[in-house]
Amino acid sequence: MSTAPLSRIALYYRFTPLADPEAVRLWQRTLAASLGLTGRIIVSPQGINGTVGGPVDAVKRYVRGTREHPAFRDLEVKWSDGSAADFPRLSVKLKPELVAFGAPERVTVDAGGVVGTGERLTPAQVDALVAERAGTANPVRFLDGRNTVEAAIGRFDGAVVPDAHTTRDLLAAVDSGALDHLKDAPLITYCTGGVRCEVLSALLKDRGFAEVYQLDGGIVRYGEARGDAGLWRGELAVFDRRLSTRFTADAETIGRCVTCQAPTSALRNCADPACTTLEVRCAACAADDPEHRCPVCAHRPHPAERTEA
Repeated sequence: MSTAPLSRIALYYRFTPLADPEAVRLWQRTLAASLGLTGRIIVSPQGINGTVGGPVDAVKRYVRGTREHPAFRDLEVKWSDGSAADFPRLSVKLKPELVAFGAPERVTVDAGGVVGTGERLTPAQVDALVAERAGTANPVRFLDGRNTVEAAIGRFDGAVVPDAHTTRDLLAAVDSGALDHLKDAPLITYCTGGVRCEVLSALLKDRGFAEVYQLDGGIVRYGEARGDAGLWRGELAVFDRRLSTRFTADAETIGRCVTCQAPTSALRNCADPACTTLEVRCAACAADDPEHRCPVCAHRPHPAERTEA
């Protein structure tokens, strides 16, 4: 009896100046499509950021092909369970920023990556720094570099979670002074795979934060190294049809349904097809109210009542 080929998802990013990002975008689309991969790839003058899935042999060929470009020779790739079926299609877009903070002029990128980032820490170094500073007058603080929905189902112990629905909101939190109470703390920024913290840590340092670190490889690398035995709690929100994943069967459920407050890690889309908002909602509440809309859309006319202008 034949079996389906093993499939995997590859996650990666590389900050590096690209002289002709449109040419890179066209090449990436051709490469990924020729191998039957799906996923999301962003190309910008600042570099490349992607998540692609498919048969493992095809994904490995894609990685080898991408590394043939001189700018991506040292591309680091993280691997995750999943397949092409976890993505609706292949999307390869050209954008002004690799991460949409809305301020490309404030980010300097050279051949070594983002200039002025926080010091990178491995998972072992994170644990060691937290232990070293525990019980002192200035313990380590974690700063979540994702949005509030992602943080609702998984985060580091005691993490500060800014009121951020988009990455632009993170920049607003930095610029507004909302995080200034952390300026003198040893501050570890973290996000899913590390790309957002490349920029966030540099923005924090530019504002005068004294001791800024970033979790190298993000939550994905920490989970690979420590599973659920370290400082991470809950599940990890991901950007494909799975919506969330856990590192081990022992993962805690720290999320709470927005409707009934029952423990759940389920992320569900707003019922409005024009909205991309996710909320934490349990299966029972989703079944009871399949037409549920997020708080923003709840104040707008129902899709059936709208007419074209």
